Amino acid sequence: MRRCLLFLALYLPLSLLAQPLVVCTEASPEGFDIVQYTAATTADASAETLFERLVQFAPGSTRIIPALAERWIISDDGLSYTFFLRQGVQFHATPWFTPSREFNADDVLWSFQRQRDPAHAWHQLAPRGYPYFEAMGFASLIDKLEKLDDYSVRFTLKHPEAPFLADLAMGFASIYSAEYADQLLQAGTPDKLNSHPVGTGPFIFERYSKDTQVRFRANPHYWAGPPASEQLLLAITPDPNVRVQQLKAGECQIAVYPRPTDVPGLRQAGNLQVLELDSLITAYVALNTRHKPLDDVRVRQAINLAFDRPAYLRAQFGEGGASSAINPYPATLLGYNDQIKAWPHDLPRARRLLAEAGLKNGFKLSIWTRPGGGPTNPNPGIGAQMLQADLAAIGIQADIRVFEWGELIKRAKNGEHDVVFMGWVGDNGDPDNFLTPNLSCAAAESGENQAGWCNREFDGLIGEARRVSDPARRAELYRQALAIFHEQAPWIALAHPKQFTVLAKDVEGFTLSPLGSNNFAHTRRKQ
Repeated sequence: MRRCLLFLALYLPLSLLAQPLVVCTEASPEGFDIVQYTAATTADASAETLFERLVQFAPGSTRIIPALAERWIISDDGLSYTFFLRQGVQFHATPWFTPSREFNADDVLWSFQRQRDPAHAWHQLAPRGYPYFEAMGFASLIDKLEKLDDYSVRFTLKHPEAPFLADLAMGFASIYSAEYADQLLQAGTPDKLNSHPVGTGPFIFERYSKDTQVRFRANPHYWAGPPASEQLLLAITPDPNVRVQQLKAGECQIAVYPRPTDVPGLRQAGNLQVLELDSLITAYVALNTRHKPLDDVRVRQAINLAFDRPAYLRAQFGEGGASSAINPYPATLLGYNDQIKAWPHDLPRARRLLAEAGLKNGFKLSIWTRPGGGPTNPNPGIGAQMLQADLAAIGIQADIRVFEWGELIKRAKNGEHDVVFMGWVGDNGDPDNFLTPNLSCAAAESGENQAGWCNREFDGLIGEARRVSDPARRAELYRQALAIFHEQAPWIALAHPKQFTVLAKDVEGFTLSPLGSNNFAHTRRKQ
């Protein structure tokens, strides 16, 4: 019998013999057509596994390096970006698609024109729209997109855009197979672009069991070399305590986003390793200025004054798990305004402001949050209850409503909430990435700005900062814009959390990213 088993093992495919890398992750992906979505969990399951961009961030940093483009040339006036594409790159071969050609310039044009051109055959076929592309004003930024030959393309901009190259490393700039898209359109099944994805990335999609798991296999033809693990499984586990328990039991090898208050104990476990990084993350509560009386700045300021931020930070993040948020982005980024002081916990002043707004007897609103927990909101239930109690102290009666993560994002985009717990993980290391997608007038129109706040002076300042290449001038513009943000108080800025990930001792090759993304192409279990 022993000899027979050995004989079978010799002839089994390697993928069946290799141990899969199992990651306990915090939420289901919203879908796999990444251009429609903004959630980090969706990016991990698509942009970091299946798709690639012209440029990418070096592991563990915000430094731009080549990806599907081997090199690029930027004109002296900052208006022209010419990319020279990598040759020999293959799209994934799957049971539902067999590519007949390699990646080329047609795929780049299709991927951007779909989002940019209302007349494009695919433009209206994204039910969620194109949140990043729209909120960042890319349609009005790009004047022309040209195919110079099969392996070179040129973007011509209407005005200089300082973060443009970094923006192209973000998930929404992922490159799709134009050939696959044509096949789906002809078959009348365009929805499969979202459910049966095809890219050029290190892993190939196999299947998704909703709210349970996503399975991938290694891309054997990946241009940068096969990934370190033959199989990758994302086990969807919303409760951070359950994620850690599954890790301890050997059911997964990586548990993302443990509660910061649990980290000291996890460090003592001999069979685990805890990675920690100061990331580009902001946790906040958006106050929906489209709903009365939240359209009154005095009411928003009163809510900020009622909120006991130090108590919230202690309860949610423990000792050293996060720093207090004052500006919309962390102090490490350009233009941080260190002259702004946090709103104090001042109940008498808060009550006076409500009285001035004609709300001496308070009012009612709803607090929206999610189940489970993630890096920006480790314990949503406790956080919502603390805010509820703080508001009650100034006469505001709040009820708490809990929605599954995908439903919360969708309904908040529609502006149905009063106040909602949210968070933002920086995509590219530029301050504009925190401001334009979340607080611009364009983002208010698209729904990605959950505060629905459109301040023309603020908008003008961040728009000018995008067009300026001089860092000192950009920094000054951002400092002015942040002063307006603070005075207008469209958010309760909560915290800048640290990022933690817990791994089994036998896992190697994983690197934390300051951008909060999780890429497992180089991660494996030691044999």
